Order: sequence, then structure tokens, then C-alpha cells
Amino acid sequence: MSAPLHVPVLLDRVVALVAPALAEPGSVLIDATLGLGGHTEAVLTRCPNAHVLGIDRDVHALELAGKRLEPFAGRTTLVHAVYDEIPDVLERLGMGPVQGILFDLGVSSMQLDVRERGFAYAEDAPLDMRMNDTTGLTAADVLNTYSGADLARILKSYGEEKFARQIARAVVRERETEPFSSSGRLVELLYDTIPAPARRTGGHPAKRTFQALRIEVNDELGVLRRAIPAALDSIAVGGRVVVMSYHSLEDRMVKETFVDRTRSKAPVDLPVVPEEFQPELRLITRGAEKVTEAEIAENSRAASVRLRAVERVRAAA
Repeated sequence: MSAPLHVPVLLDRVVALVAPALAEPGSVLIDATLGLGGHTEAVLTRCPNAHVLGIDRDVHALELAGKRLEPFAGRTTLVHAVYDEIPDVLERLGMGPVQGILFDLGVSSMQLDVRERGFAYAEDAPLDMRMNDTTGLTAADVLNTYSGADLARILKSYGEEKFARQIARAVVRERETEPFSSSGRLVELLYDTIPAPARRTGGHPAKRTFQALRIEVNDELGVLRRAIPAALDSIAVGGRVVVMSYHSLEDRMVKETFVDRTRSKAPVDLPVVPEEFQPELRLITRGAEKVTEAEIAENSRAASVRLRAVERVRAAA
């Protein structure tokens, strides 16, 4: 595999958000999507009292991040797991509530840059797309075994693809001749199926289909739906959860969970809100924060990011 390029997104802002919670000796940050360890490296450098528990489902990322973080031996614990398993990981390690949790969602730079992983549509590659490539269905399996109705459903729901039914019909028709195995053939089918006027707007015509397949293969929305509430329940008072999302489906889920958990549960007509009805969390970002044009110029993959953060202000009831 070729060496991947890694440019951490919103690096300074992420560190600024988690640093106040990591000032005390023994404070712990969970980097729930460790990747190549860029955010963790910065946190360990700038927060000398912090220990980072790094989690990733990608064994290749863990290996590369481990090498990068060797100068911080003794201040890192790296675990092969999916980020909805945070409570299980903490229990297994005998750890209690932590001071911070960071999620940098979506596909990592390493996964995009390593051709063999099959995440990118810019060059022909095996249709894999598994973030943990040691187990589970591949994108080729999905294309070759799902019914036309299920293919249309995931393309519409996860890729917000207007031509989901047409693409699904074309896939079912073409796989009868030969099963899908490479991204190049799928991209060619998409060019043939999506009308020319639609191909000229909204970015690369394969973008939405590849996103939908990746989300399905890795159960990304199901994992996120379980992970965010679990993370909020795993932070101590003063602890912070920071989430970076890269498409509207993720961001909407994060926003709705954060809003719900930072809202008072008291009846609206109460003149004074009792302590037990006060929210346990508070928003520390106003809406979703975006990157600057300068950062987009340096790292085009950061363009779609939306950052949200909350802090625990009361112990769990």
C-alpha cells in the first residue's frame, strides 16, 4: 500500500475545544475515530496531562497511528473497536467517565488514498469499502446480492440520489452478465445511467452512490445512532464531546441528539425550573461550525465538515 496523506481537519479548533477538559493530571480523551492519529498527536503535544484512548475499526490505521504516536508511549492506549462500543471498551479497561470524546466521522484520508481499499471513484479499484477489511460484506457483495428495491432504498436514503431506481435497475441488469468487482465498471454504469444534464451539476456523478454503498457496508448511521448517546453518557462533569460530520445525514443525527440532551425536561409553564429538570449538557458551539476558505485551500476534503460540541454540566441522574 502506498503511504497515505493525512491532513487533520480543524486541528486547532478541536484542540481548543477539548483542552479545557484535559487540564488535570490523569484526564482522558477518547479519540473514537483515531485514523492516522493527527488529532491525538496534537492533543498529546498541547495537553501534557492528557492520556488518549484511541479507537478505530481499521487495523491498518491502528498500526500506522501506533508508529506515529510512539513518542507518547505511556500516554496512549490503542484499541481495535467500533466507536459504538465505547462503554464496552471503558468497562474492559476498568475506566470510568472520561473528560473528552472526539469523533471525526466518515472515511479517513488513509482509506481514500490507498487504492486497494476501494473508497475512491477517481481510479479503478476493487469494490471493497470496508473500514474494517477483515470482516463483513464488501460493496461488491451489496451490488451483487441485494434486490433492486433494497439497492434503490440505500441509494436514495444514504446517498440522496435522485436517480436511485434507475441506477438500481441498471445494476441488477448488468450483474446478470457479470458480477461487479471493480469501481471502474460501476462508475461507467453511473455515467451511462444518470442523464447528462444531471451529471453536469452536484459534483462527480459517482459521489452519491459511493457514499451510499460505504454507509451501508459499514452501517455508519446505525453505529452513529448508538455511539452519540453512549458517548454523552460516558463523560464526566466538565467533559466535552466534539463531533465532526461530513454529510447532512450524519450532521442531522448529531444535531438532533445534542439539542434533545441540552433541553430542559420541565413543563413549559413552570415559573422556576427545579434542579432535577435542568439539562445535564450544554452546547458549546453555536450551530454547526465550518472551516475557513483558507483551510479548504490547504485541504479540500475539509470543505463539507460540520463541527458541533457539548459539555456535561451536571452529573447523570
